[in-house]
Amino acid sequence: MKSSEPLDCRSLEPGSVIDIETTSRHYRIECLGGNSIRISGHPQYCPTPVVAKLAGSVTGDGTLEEGVIERGMRLALLIAEHCPMTTSKVVHFQLENQPNSTESIH
Repeated sequence: MKSSEPLDCRSLEPGSVIDIETTSRHYRIECLGGNSIRISGHPQYCPTPVVAKLAGSVTGDGTLEEGVIERGMRLALLIAEHCPMTTSKVVHFQLENQPNSTESIH
């Protein structure tokens, strides 16, 4: 999969891992099922993996595309059910591991 294509995280198997580079940080997300994730990569909010909810990508006009990661947009998250966080713009992402998949995804 190329990072220029949107990724709907809600369709990923639990245990799938996504590597995300934004303009200011590098995140690692493990899908736990639905919109539940474990994320790390922010020195203040998630220096080590923490459980969070992936809301989706925020478009230029502020609309939320639920459950989707897309290049050029910011990710909206809810960490520990009380701390909203929005990342800088996604520059690149890669689906690194998808359990139960027989094909290689790059």
